[in-house]
Order: sequence, then structure tokens, then C-alpha cells
Amino acid sequence: MNISLLRTQSDLPDFRKLIRELDQELDDRYGVTNRLEYGPYNQVDHIQTVVVAYQDNRAVGCGCFRPYDKKTIEIKRFYLHPSQRGSGIAGLIIRKLEQWGRENGYERAILETGIKQPDSIRFYTKNGYTTIPNYGQYEGKRGSVCMEKYLLSI
Repeated sequence: MNISLLRTQSDLPDFRKLIRELDQELDDRYGVTNRLEYGPYNQVDHIQTVVVAYQDNRAVGCGCFRPYDKKTIEIKRFYLHPSQRGSGIAGLIIRKLEQWGRENGYERAILETGIKQPDSIRFYTKNGYTTIPNYGQYEGKRGSVCMEKYLLSI
């Protein structure tokens, strides 16, 4: 298996294609009304910190981050094509994002996932993330699960 990771920006067509796949999967799990509610929180236009994973030159996964505050990044739009789940590629993507965050002086990563995504919660837990109270725009949203990881400890 030939895997490569590309640091790029959010205007990359492969990233946009993967995001459409992610949105379809979330619509299937939660319904379209969920995207209308959470869509404003998931805007990734003009993001300069995107990672796209390629297997044999085919885009199979992605993730990005944006600054949340001076010491914290927020992981967004993390996705791996279902055919690649369990392959280890998602771990490569999350570690590349965390490394990039550390290189830019960030000390902590936070993220939001959903209660109907137990696979995501297990993945993040396996990769050192712990559940925290819902932050910011996710406060009071019962369908959200927020997590964090301190990057300096890796």
C-alpha cells in the first residue's frame, strides 16, 4: 500500500470531493437538518492547514485545523473513505495535523464529533483524546461530543 500525505489548502479539488463524501455520510447518520444546524461551524473556506491522504494516487482521507485561540487548534472535517477504515491511514492524518499544529506553536487540539459516531469517538480516544465539556458553539448541544489532546505531551 503506497500512502502519501499532502499538506495543502482547502481549495484543493480532492479535499472538496472528500468533504462532499463526509457531508453525505453525516446526512445518512443524522439527517439533512443536522447539516443545516452544524453547517455554519464547519466552514473551511480559506483554510491553509489541510492534510489529504492518498493511496496509490487516489485521495482517500482528509482533515484540517484552524486556530481556536492562541494556544489551541480545532480539528475539522476529518474523514476517511469507508473502504480504508481500519487501515491506519486515519492515524497518519491525525498525527500529521497534530505535528503541524505543534510546529506552529499550538499546545492543544480540540474537536467536536457526534454521539451517532461511536467509531470516531473510539478513534480519537485511541489517539489520546479525552472528552471535555462542550465548548463554544457546541455548548448545550446534546448531540455533540467534544474532545481535547495536549500536543506537547506527544
